Amino acid sequence: MIHVSALTIAAGRAAHLRNVVAGFQAQHHKPSELIIGVMQDDEYTDLPATDFPIRQIRVTAPELPLSAARNAVADAATGEMLVFVDVDCIPAPDFITGYLDRMAGHRGLFMGEVMYLPHNTSDAGLDFDRFAAIAVKHSDRQGPPAAGLEACADYRCFWSLNFALWRQDWLDGPRFDEAFTGYGGEDTDFGRAWSESGAPIWWIAGGRVYHQYHPHCMPPVHHLHSVLRNTEVFARKWGHRTMEHWLYAFKLMGLIRNTTDGLKVLREPGPAEFALCEQQGHMPYANSRRVIDHLHMQAQDGRISAERTVREQRALLLPAAE
Repeated sequence: MIHVSALTIAAGRAAHLRNVVAGFQAQHHKPSELIIGVMQDDEYTDLPATDFPIRQIRVTAPELPLSAARNAVADAATGEMLVFVDVDCIPAPDFITGYLDRMAGHRGLFMGEVMYLPHNTSDAGLDFDRFAAIAVKHSDRQGPPAAGLEACADYRCFWSLNFALWRQDWLDGPRFDEAFTGYGGEDTDFGRAWSESGAPIWWIAGGRVYHQYHPHCMPPVHHLHSVLRNTEVFARKWGHRTMEHWLYAFKLMGLIRNTTDGLKVLREPGPAEFALCEQQGHMPYANSRRVIDHLHMQAQDGRISAERTVREQRALLLPAAE
């Protein structure tokens, strides 16, 4: 039997975490352990009873230490296989078996399926049949293959929301770069480092999680400053910025400007920007494309072509030319 370490990181979201724990207890192939990277002062209490041990590792910093917390839980893992889920993702009962079936004989990073639940659907306990009937896919994310696994050719698609790898690959491969603090960029950097190492990134059919509804902003105007800081961390490392679709949205909103000396904040986001970017109760997920399309429609020159959008986003990858 292959021993699996289930890993998550959390700050707040206690009700979501309880559902994550219950989801792992419902697995057909239960994990040998669950390790929680706790990014707050106090450990979590009142977690559901499980047949496997739960360990909590505190990793705190002035801003969310997402990279450091993921490194800490992976380093502490003892299983042969490591599965990561975010605290807002409930693993389906065949989550672990799906990964085991697809990963056999392969190495690399493996990304499972993510389905989004509407508002108030995970508050009353876990009903996986209902979840399967009402959850939806994200319109901006590549869907899983019909069966088996499929190579992911673009490292920018890597997303730590739901992924797995063999422990030996973790020990031998890149880590999450702890120079990224707060929100944004650490996943893209990890995918880039993994791609540069020559190891593959895979989409798989299976390994499903159900993303629990919680209101947030996309693009993340509430994390404007950490996104700007982290895109420059990425640029110093790889020669160009990342998160260009968010930067483009910030530019369209008049929040930033690209200069020869770097990205400059013109003003802080206000009520109009938060109202535009916030996830509303009828939305299973927030969507940057929706916001960018809305801003395009408001532009004086009307609808902006996809080619122009790509060109203007790419222009934000480097400082403005003199």
